[in-house]
Amino acid sequence: MRKIIVQKFGGTSVADTEKIKNVAKTVIREKENGNDVVVVVSAMGHTTDYLVKMAHDLNPNPSSREMDMLLSTGEGVSIALLAIALQAAGYKAVSFNAMQIGIMTENVHSKARIIDIKTEKLRKNLNEGKIIVVAGFQGVTEDGEITTLGRGGSDTSAVALAAALNAERCDIYTDVEGVYTTDPRVVPNASRLEQISYEEMLELAHAGANVLHPRSVETAKQFNVPLRVRSSFKLDNSGTLILGVDNMEIYKPVAGVAADLSQARIVVCDVPDKPGSAALIFSKLANENISVDMIIQSYARKVSNTNDIAFTIDKSDLTKTLATLESLKSELNCGEIKVDDNIAKVSIVGAGMIDRPGIASTMFETLAENNINIRMISTSEIKISCLVDKDKAQQAVKALHKVFELESEEVAVVKGDLPDV
Repeated sequence: MRKIIVQKFGGTSVADTEKIKNVAKTVIREKENGNDVVVVVSAMGHTTDYLVKMAHDLNPNPSSREMDMLLSTGEGVSIALLAIALQAAGYKAVSFNAMQIGIMTENVHSKARIIDIKTEKLRKNLNEGKIIVVAGFQGVTEDGEITTLGRGGSDTSAVALAAALNAERCDIYTDVEGVYTTDPRVVPNASRLEQISYEEMLELAHAGANVLHPRSVETAKQFNVPLRVRSSFKLDNSGTLILGVDNMEIYKPVAGVAADLSQARIVVCDVPDKPGSAALIFSKLANENISVDMIIQSYARKVSNTNDIAFTIDKSDLTKTLATLESLKSELNCGEIKVDDNIAKVSIVGAGMIDRPGIASTMFETLAENNINIRMISTSEIKISCLVDKDKAQQAVKALHKVFELESEEVAVVKGDLPDV
């Protein structure tokens, strides 16, 4: 029985016809290895950014439904062009959008989650020897509404397809040669990791590493999809293998350092110190599909019997978050709402941190030695995150990368822009 390989190529890999021809060669190489191939592609280059700009030129606050209709068109161009390139090379190829296949999502616009993938048409065409090219980043609801999966959606599309088809593996082709200990644009001698666990990759992705989106890693972990990140330009490089932590040999407590500059910090002041106040805030935000990251509640003030609740969100949700909180002010009986978007989250991640004393103190001491003030702290078994001033983020990454001895003797080369949608 032939093995199925799912390949995903980002926008910079299909930015023009020459690059599309190169992608076709990579796809053909896998096909010639005797495998069935399903290819997932993003919109060409900066097409998504261009479409977003046009929409906002017409309307500063376009509806999420129409934005999904607009943005889903970008991948339609990419899949057709790649199928044409493959056909020109003498191979049978066919392109499909999400509606044609049946990539079913929840009824949420702009960041929908995949709930099912119909595989009948996919398997029929694979059995006919065709290379299948699928539009990433998009889905369709039960009642036929077009949806998009949000940032990094094409990665999620590829992993979900690999899971649905029980593929041998999913290869994510990008502009770097794998997963690095930190962003090589910030630290040129960052080390490429030969392997990393799902858990570590998930934490790094949540912490701001732009190689893979967290949802794609979650899906890979849930369905145990072998995942490999590799370069679109160096095909002989095996990249980074992502697998379960039980299958790894851990040599260092910290695997990587990441910074997320897309965070905003919100403080809801003078919240009544009584049961249900926090639940009211975060349930309303959840109902608006707003994800909250770090949370801190201050001690109650004895005189007013109130406290402050601070939390961080992604900046893209800031307008919706403020509107939601304003609508709650009278019901919550709270004070003013403060916003600080001049912050960044810096994190260290490593499966080897478990039961290893001294990691947190080393991180905090290193930041202090570099005169970097910590605004908030959150931890998990394999991650420690600190909120710092945005202009200190790169300095923090460099210092932490050095103190945890993650450097390589080689300088990483990054081609193109990250991340792709």
